Amino acid sequence: MSGRYVTALQAQLADMARMFGRGWQLLRNRGPSQIQFWFIALVIGIAAGFAALLFRSGIDILQTAFYGTSDVNSLHSFAGTLPWYVVLLVPVGGGLTVGLLLHWFTSDKRVHAVADVIEGAALNDGRVQKRAGLVSAFASLITLSTGGSSGREGPVVHIAATISSWISNLIRADGITGRDLMGCAVAAAVSASFNAPIAGALFALEVVLRHFSLHAFAPIVVASAAGTVINRLAFGDVTEFTLPGTTTLEFYLELPAFLVLGLVCGLVAVVMMRAIFYAEDVENRLENRIGLPVWVRPTLAGLILGVMAIKFPHIIGVGYETTSMALTGQLLTHEAIVFAVLKVIAVAVTLAGRMGGGIFSPSLMVGALTGLAFGGIATGLFPDSSGADTLYALAGMGAVAAAVLGAPISTTLIVFELTGDWQTGLAVMVSVSLSTALASRLVNRSFFLTQLEQRNVRLAAGPQTYLLAMFRVTGVMRRVTDENTADEETCQEMIAQGLYVQESATLETALPVFDKSGVAFLPVVKLEGEAAVLQGALYHVDALKAYNRALAATAAEEHR
Repeated sequence: MSGRYVTALQAQLADMARMFGRGWQLLRNRGPSQIQFWFIALVIGIAAGFAALLFRSGIDILQTAFYGTSDVNSLHSFAGTLPWYVVLLVPVGGGLTVGLLLHWFTSDKRVHAVADVIEGAALNDGRVQKRAGLVSAFASLITLSTGGSSGREGPVVHIAATISSWISNLIRADGITGRDLMGCAVAAAVSASFNAPIAGALFALEVVLRHFSLHAFAPIVVASAAGTVINRLAFGDVTEFTLPGTTTLEFYLELPAFLVLGLVCGLVAVVMMRAIFYAEDVENRLENRIGLPVWVRPTLAGLILGVMAIKFPHIIGVGYETTSMALTGQLLTHEAIVFAVLKVIAVAVTLAGRMGGGIFSPSLMVGALTGLAFGGIATGLFPDSSGADTLYALAGMGAVAAAVLGAPISTTLIVFELTGDWQTGLAVMVSVSLSTALASRLVNRSFFLTQLEQRNVRLAAGPQTYLLAMFRVTGVMRRVTDENTADEETCQEMIAQGLYVQESATLETALPVFDKSGVAFLPVVKLEGEAAVLQGALYHVDALKAYNRALAATAAEEHR
């Protein structure tokens, strides 16, 4: 009897193994079904949530080792009690370590973050480079633990995207599925980092996927909820910042002031972004002119930060302590102005020095300080018709962050979820709308999209522009061996006239040539020294067909 039982059990296990094998092959060959996709989204949400939790815990552990405290909400106060040489040398050591990591383990010698995730979603079927993601995560961990003036949301988002990329490759996900899984991972990571489930889901749609599609919304919400549960199991249902109970608003009299605050915050956000890009350009030119080794750049950035931190430890780390002081009105107006200026400089030094980290937390700090300073001035000029200046700090925090991220919806919700204050929504929304509208006109919509523009990745104008860059002419051309291609003699005559495109070109390069020349086709050549070797012919009609199919597929994905 027992032998028969064992045999039956073995047969059942073998059947289960065969069923699992068939299911796995079906999943890999045909992609996940709706139920499977939701399950994968949940798994990715849990994995991204734990990754965010581990990253945050890693910062606490290393920060304790270097500074003697794990509490980010009291870091600058504690650092002010340390010997000056400790405050100076810790960022230098962190910068040197990051520089060596970039020198040894990366090809492009930089730390990847949110902009690379956006690029992966738009141009690489929802994938990012996994090796670069791991190195960037470790570099940002070192940066944020050793006084780097940046945020933790950028590295966490990239870690989550690395996880989703690995799973997408594992199941051979197509572009739509890969992007949706990336959105799930990003939503869970943001939710787990900030205990903000609503904002996490909307951040993934608004910033990373950059469209609101119905088919992606439900699984992204599932993943975001999973990330939030992980955060609350570890830290409880608490907000990052605690506000005083005096945030009152004289609606009819004060709303014009919040409109002006929105414009001011938009300008501050632009100054912050341009300071980072200017510092990046200066350091690039200096590096190329002098020929500095890669590892020197983050080390010098660490040295500058260390020198600044001796007098102003407020610039260290994500800046939650200073942000909280601004939101609770513990700073004077002139202190808020000085700290905001210094934070902008510190962030520019950190990111241009390629030390790693994100931009969101610093923009929250700069926004809160800007709002507090504006509120101090406004309430001083009109004391009888003004509410608390801390309300201006809350509105400013959202306004600068929204303008930097180019994400007014998710940023507004993040501000509410970080503070737990839902009663002052009108003031925040008014300021956010004005700041975002102004800043988007002065930069390429957001910090991330402007970063990509500087790398010649043009996503800001929408798919009608960046889709052209996805198609190489070699993938659309008719080869010389095809029957219905142009004859070689005609192609050679056009090449002699300079009418041709290289095989490395994209439709972004080829279509303007068609428009200018009016020809029906262009020879595609491979340059070998001074000789142009004919590879095929790119027909105008074929290029337009490929472009139209890509536009139709994008529209279909956004409206599924």
